[in-house]
Amino acid sequence: MPPASGPAAGLLGLVAHDSKKHDMVAWATEHRHVLSRFDIVATGTTGGRILDACPELRLTKLKSGPLGGDQQIGALIAEGRVRALVFLVDPLTAQPHDVDVKALMRVALVYDIPLALNIASAEMLIASLEGERG
Repeated sequence: MPPASGPAAGLLGLVAHDSKKHDMVAWATEHRHVLSRFDIVATGTTGGRILDACPELRLTKLKSGPLGGDQQIGALIAEGRVRALVFLVDPLTAQPHDVDVKALMRVALVYDIPLALNIASAEMLIASLEGERG
């Protein structure tokens, strides 16, 4: 498991459905200077693609979403270790593990952490983080 705290308090969670992984990598690449201030957790394939593009990031890859990665991030949220979650969702494609997807979004809402579900909200989230002094 990733450390309880890094240079900036709390982990950032990054998750993307298959059709949104390219968007996530592009977003992470564009904002690597802000993301580099945080410890990051990501589901397996998403994390691997981000690390390929941004190897300098402190990113821990968890299991892939369908194999429990969504649940791992949800557990970290419940433990109070995740400060924000960017989850790029494909609303037009049915997900075989939709129950896990909904559970992850629900736990983020229950624990009242910032949750970005598309690029527009991810841009607002990263702007807020960039404005913080860490």
